[in-house]
Amino acid sequence: MTSHHDVQPDPETATRRWLYNFVIAHDICPFARREFDADRVRYCRVSGHDTEALLQRLIEECRHLDADAHTATTLLIVTPGLEVFEDYLDALALAERLMQLEGYEGVYQLASFHPDYRFGDAPADDPANLTNCSPFPVLHLLREAQVEAALQRFANPERIPERNISLLRDRGHEWWRNIMQTCCDIPPDRA
Repeated sequence: MTSHHDVQPDPETATRRWLYNFVIAHDICPFARREFDADRVRYCRVSGHDTEALLQRLIEECRHLDADAHTATTLLIVTPGLEVFEDYLDALALAERLMQLEGYEGVYQLASFHPDYRFGDAPADDPANLTNCSPFPVLHLLREAQVEAALQRFANPERIPERNISLLRDRGHEWWRNIMQTCCDIPPDRA
């Protein structure tokens, strides 16, 4: 018999819940609610075992955004594969380079999220790292023009990361783990 904890969460469902229950609910990104509520977020699952196929899918998603003005942003959920953070960073660097080569630099921005995210200058146990932790590795494509427009409408956007770091350091790992538990353990019929 399989216990509830042996069952892997559906990557798209867990990512959608993470976006709503963490990013939006705690105002980690003050611009996310609008797109989420308008159903303008696209979720795509892709394997990280084949780097070439992953990069091809990334460019396909850029082309999708080119052709579909309704979609504001795409979350490429990478699973299985790239569970090791350093492998993820290698793939991220290749993705950023490919976007440059394909002429997407300045058109789309690539944000990064990973279950073991760690800022380069932060200790591994610093709760500040949790601002970019997600249930699965994610490559997040954002429209550069929309990001710039949103930042212009927001007073002191440079304070967003400072506020997030302060929030996570104040609340700590246990608080964050409880949120992630709700993202990954709720049965699908209660989503």
